[in-house]
Amino acid sequence: MTAVAAQGGQAGLRETIRSLDARFGLFAALFSLKCFAAAVLAYYVALRIGLTRPYWAVATTYIVAQPLAGAVLSKAVFRGVGTIVGGGVAILLVPALVNSPELLSLALALWLGLCLYVSLLDRTPRAYVFLLAGYTASIIGFPSVTAPGAIFDTASARMQEIMLGILCASLIHGVIFPRTVVEQLLKRIDSILDDAERWSRDSLSHAAGPALDRDRRRLALDIGDLHQLSIHLPFDMARLLPRIRTVRAFQDQLSMLLPLASAIEDRLNVLAATGGIPRDVQALVEGVRDWLGRSLPIADRGEAAARLIARAQALEPAIAAPLDYRAAVRLNLLGRVADLVAAHRDCRDLSDQMRSVGPAPVTPNVAGLLALPHRRPLHRDHGMALRTTAGTIATVLLGCAFWIVTGWKDGGGAVAIAGICCALFGSVDDPAPVIKTFLIGTVIGIVLAGFYAFVLFPQITAFPVLMLSMAPVLFIGGAILANPRPTLIAIGFLLGFLNVVGLNDRYAADFPSFVNGGIAQIVGTSFAVLCVQLFLTIGVGESARRLMRAGWRDLAERANSPQKPDIVGWISRMLDRIGLLAPRLAARREDPGRPLFDALADLRVGVSVGELRVLRAATPSFAPIITPVLRGVGDYFRRRVAREEEVPGADLLATIDEALAATVASAEAEVRRNGTLALISLRRNLFPDALLIGRTGA
Repeated sequence: MTAVAAQGGQAGLRETIRSLDARFGLFAALFSLKCFAAAVLAYYVALRIGLTRPYWAVATTYIVAQPLAGAVLSKAVFRGVGTIVGGGVAILLVPALVNSPELLSLALALWLGLCLYVSLLDRTPRAYVFLLAGYTASIIGFPSVTAPGAIFDTASARMQEIMLGILCASLIHGVIFPRTVVEQLLKRIDSILDDAERWSRDSLSHAAGPALDRDRRRLALDIGDLHQLSIHLPFDMARLLPRIRTVRAFQDQLSMLLPLASAIEDRLNVLAATGGIPRDVQALVEGVRDWLGRSLPIADRGEAAARLIARAQALEPAIAAPLDYRAAVRLNLLGRVADLVAAHRDCRDLSDQMRSVGPAPVTPNVAGLLALPHRRPLHRDHGMALRTTAGTIATVLLGCAFWIVTGWKDGGGAVAIAGICCALFGSVDDPAPVIKTFLIGTVIGIVLAGFYAFVLFPQITAFPVLMLSMAPVLFIGGAILANPRPTLIAIGFLLGFLNVVGLNDRYAADFPSFVNGGIAQIVGTSFAVLCVQLFLTIGVGESARRLMRAGWRDLAERANSPQKPDIVGWISRMLDRIGLLAPRLAARREDPGRPLFDALADLRVGVSVGELRVLRAATPSFAPIITPVLRGVGDYFRRRVAREEEVPGADLLATIDEALAATVASAEAEVRRNGTLALISLRRNLFPDALLIGRTGA
């Protein structure tokens, strides 16, 4: 009773905190206070140990700040490694090439481009290592051109200041009321599972509509969010951490739900349009819907799932020549229903495994899932990565040319800022508005820094008073930083303010230096806006088309590949593309339904192709039947990559129908069943209007 009461009290406290956060922004305020505490600590320690430019440490505490403690620690580690590598490169390049400013500019630009290219292909929080290694070399290298003899001391000081800021931010955010990644991860998993089960129930009940389509495709974004969160797990402060392998297995099973539910919905519609859904099939579907809507203990859940799968298998019709189209569709439907039940069961079991106090599998089925290899391949666009890299290199080189010709003392800082802006935002479809937003925050910060540096600071003689005077600015900046939407303005504001306000080892009212530093930031950012408009703007329309073509290109390559198919990997990559495609289509203010529907159909085509390749490899006698189909699918998608508007021709439909006829005539029961499952799925996704064998019209 006491334990129950304690749990109830904790739940009430959490609910009270959530209510206060919704009303007053409690978490944002706490996050901002922790940011300010880390900044104060970093500045104090920097002064005590004699660092000459403590503002680097203070700015770093805000750069690595994240609402989740594990994310702060992982970002701190990634930034630390990147800073050390970038500083080392600057130490190597500047003394060797300082007498050849053109070669030094080229070397630093190429290093930034190389690091940017690798980071764009990684597409996980780990990419921060490469990004930092690239632009840290520019931050240290370009301003050191005027004093190459002191490059080692300069690089050492910058790295110490940055590492100090990293340590202070990690300490404060990791120890004081930490918000753990595990807590956020488990909340997201519960929410996603509830939504996925609701969407599957709606798919089984013919409740599909535009709203359901939008919600269901959001699963692609949710899976991407889980993947990004899981990167931070090893750094989290929670007492019990889920194993990464368990999270990856969960993502794999979750990835199966979208193609399975959409395929079941399609097959139900076909049966309804060609004579009605049989009563026994409808009863099974209702049983699955009821099971998805119930919260059962793990053992009961597994037993109920096993009964439903057995019912689906018992209802499968015998497949024999001549082919009965409704029977083939019914077989396909029942097979997908069984797979959907198994996927939902596995998702729930793996969710329970993440909450388990020990490593022992909670069910024998989980043990099998954890033993499988798990990887999540993401979409990679080498062409866009090269384009962004080339644009960034061109920006840096043009900036260096202007700097060398004019002899501007602070030109190196402006070049570094321009390169950083291109590196950070160049991968956006239209980066100019993003950098302009950052510029607005920078200008506000610089103007406010002028007021502080030349009006307030001359009146302050004590460290506590100095920190108290800055508290309102930093607190407001940190609170804005906690909100994802105005983050760009907040970062621009904080960096613009901290970099020129004069937080050095001693106060010096140097107005020319302040003006030059402020102008360097503004000019560098403005120059980046101009260059991205020239080199890096492609628009959301072209970006969306590239994503669609990437899927078609993959299908063309994998259709008849001799390699072992990776169906889960294909689903993961396509869901990642759908997750990237959805916000781009929404940004065009047009109905995203058709393109997303086509992407989902391509996803299901890839699954069918993988199933056919698996069956071909396992049954060599099946190869003469199915190879022409796979070759035809590959040829179709190659033509589609070239012309986009290409639709599959009647010859491919005839080839699939011939393969179906040969499959159902096979003497091997496994070939008949699995081949018919895959071929009917392929036919439905490529020719949705060809309801009957031999007919291409509805």
